[in-house]
Amino acid sequence: MSIAGYQAHQPTVPLFDRPVQWYAIHVRARHEKKVAEELTAKSIKTFLPLHWQVSQWSDRQKRVQVPLFPCYAFVNVPLTPETHLAVVRAYGILGFVGRGSEPTPIPESEIDAIKQLLDGGLAVTPHAYCRIGQHVRVRGGALDGIEGILTGVVGNRRLVISVETVQRSVSVSVEGYQVEPA
Repeated sequence: MSIAGYQAHQPTVPLFDRPVQWYAIHVRARHEKKVAEELTAKSIKTFLPLHWQVSQWSDRQKRVQVPLFPCYAFVNVPLTPETHLAVVRAYGILGFVGRGSEPTPIPESEIDAIKQLLDGGLAVTPHAYCRIGQHVRVRGGALDGIEGILTGVVGNRRLVISVETVQRSVSVSVEGYQVEPA
């Protein structure tokens, strides 16, 4: 995408006043870690949530870290033409996620919720994206204050945290935690 074509869709905010925001980037399959390394080398703040998974080969099993949201990573940048080009020119990036040609910012609270889950050492698993269900807030413990959608899964309670922009979710067990309507 050329800079001239990009500028046609610029918001009216002056370049020096652009806020630093989180954006999702669409990445070629199995290139997430390489993209994160390249963007970090370019001094672009990148977040690639990873989780542990057991992979089965014909002769062995191995525990490996895989992206929580396959084909997606997150960058925290002011959206100027220069940063836009620096991001999309990295090898393996298909583009920013958004409506039309305009990247959609992701609320910091959604990124913080995912970081809190991962930092808490809890076993998180990818979950199908949900639009329906009750929004709840967890009270107490490592998940205190996190909001999400409460679902029932085979007799246990799970909290689903969704990232609206990429339509992906993660799920964590909330058995033993207090939850209240948000």
